[in-house]
Amino acid sequence: MIFRQLFEIESSTYTYLLSCPDTGTTALIDPVIETVERDLEVLQQLGLRLDYAIETHLHADHITGGRMLREHTGCRLAGPALDELPCRDIGLREGEPMRIGNLVLNPLFTPGHTDTHHAFLLDHAGLPMLFSGDALLIEACGRTDFQSGDAQTLYHSIHEKFFVLPDETLVYPAHDYSERQITTIGQEKLRNPRLGQGKTLEEFVQIMNGMDLPYPKKIDWALPGNEACGACPDNLPPEKERLCELDRQG
Repeated sequence: MIFRQLFEIESSTYTYLLSCPDTGTTALIDPVIETVERDLEVLQQLGLRLDYAIETHLHADHITGGRMLREHTGCRLAGPALDELPCRDIGLREGEPMRIGNLVLNPLFTPGHTDTHHAFLLDHAGLPMLFSGDALLIEACGRTDFQSGDAQTLYHSIHEKFFVLPDETLVYPAHDYSERQITTIGQEKLRNPRLGQGKTLEEFVQIMNGMDLPYPKKIDWALPGNEACGACPDNLPPEKERLCELDRQG
């Protein structure tokens, strides 16, 4: 497998490139509009065509690069079917694997951060790799205080879908804010201050409800942009207008 972990600094978002070495079929998980040009350059350097741009959920901290990538490459847009977005080409559901050539990506319905959130599990040569989206981060988890979030639901998602996986499962989150790149299920069960060491549901809910986080600074324009698969909303800040020139031109 060809694999790259790519980082967007402003929103601390990881985008993941997966490519089947047998067929050349290639996907990007959680692309960001600010780094579309970089992603296209990486694809060119690797001699790859982009077939899919895949979302774990409707992000509130950045606009997806999906629509822009489709304009440039003709790739198909995929994400949770529960989002019911007419602009997407493929709706993903748990129990219905997505094939990227000979790679098999298994969607896991993991609500709690948002009510339609999905993670993706890939078994690569016997080594499980989990793309956890915002549900499980490195020694943290996604917030649950906005955008259909619910702490109790997230606790069950993590315990019933993630913590039942082998401890050696590699976890690749959608974000990290401390320059970390990877964790494992075993490490999160031990070290995650919100979930580890057998934290009870009641303890987790108390922790999440007491976080007093600020209002997401981009949500008012990022969320409508993502509901349109990366189109530029009318309330986009002036400093972001340059990112959407192609979209404005149709």
